[in-house]
Amino acid sequence: MEINLAKTQQLLLFVAGTMLILIGTFISASPIDFYASNSIDLGSNVSLLNELKAPAGFLLVAGLFIIGAIFVQRLADSAMLLATLIYLSYAASRFSSMVFEGIPAAGLVQAAALETIVGLACITAVIDRWFDLLLRHVSLHGFLQCSVE
Repeated sequence: MEINLAKTQQLLLFVAGTMLILIGTFISASPIDFYASNSIDLGSNVSLLNELKAPAGFLLVAGLFIIGAIFVQRLADSAMLLATLIYLSYAASRFSSMVFEGIPAAGLVQAAALETIVGLACITAVIDRWFDLLLRHVSLHGFLQCSVE
């Protein structure tokens, strides 16, 4: 089945993927500087730096996959679902932390808000796609039943 992405889906995949690529790249390249921008002092703990670079690599690769889905459109549904899971899980974790540990630096609160917005936009696209597929299936199934009788 051929998938034609709407311009809004392409834009959403582009924004979601680009943000992940940038964050993953900045953390991988210089975690000390990246986290210092939100008043987080990592010191020179090599193990901590290593631990932060591992998920940064995942974010970078996930971003590349999401951007790639713009061009290899059969991957678009998976990429949109992946973006939804990443952004909403990050947002939920940040808000949970705010409830239990308190409000962090302003940049992290802004990150939580942006992650929520992108995650909600992605899940809206996923749900829209699922309803579209469901309606096509029901229409096709109904059509086949009518033509058999």
